[in-house]
Amino acid sequence: MSIFPTETINVSDLIQATVIASADLPLAKEYAWDFDRNDFLLVNGKNVIVMGKEAVKVWIWKALHTPKNRYRAYSSSYGNELGSLIGQGLSVSALRSELERYLKESLLINTYITGVKNIDISIDGSKMDVGFTVTTTYGEENINV
Repeated sequence: MSIFPTETINVSDLIQATVIASADLPLAKEYAWDFDRNDFLLVNGKNVIVMGKEAVKVWIWKALHTPKNRYRAYSSSYGNELGSLIGQGLSVSALRSELERYLKESLLINTYITGVKNIDISIDGSKMDVGFTVTTTYGEENINV
């Protein structure tokens, strides 16, 4: 008798079994957002619904503008912790590293987002600009915040 299992387990198959195929996902839908006015986009006083890649873009914008765990309307995994970096006195390289980590953590919880790449962070005093490419089930999109 051995302490080792007699059957071979293929870890790749187990991991793949937990992944949701994009074909199994419903079409992404969100209320349209007017990014310039920072408010819902209304037509004749009514909300507009966007779908697919546009819906994912709205979700990204909202997630990056919502502090994590501040509002009970959202789950504890929704939003970001970018505000916690303010006043930390981190070096520029440490700040860039943490920004990249927080950015990925806040976005990759969305099942429609499969990757975040080409992250470009520009820091000018207390102002930061971040650009990146997000890979979604609908294709890639360049985002600037």
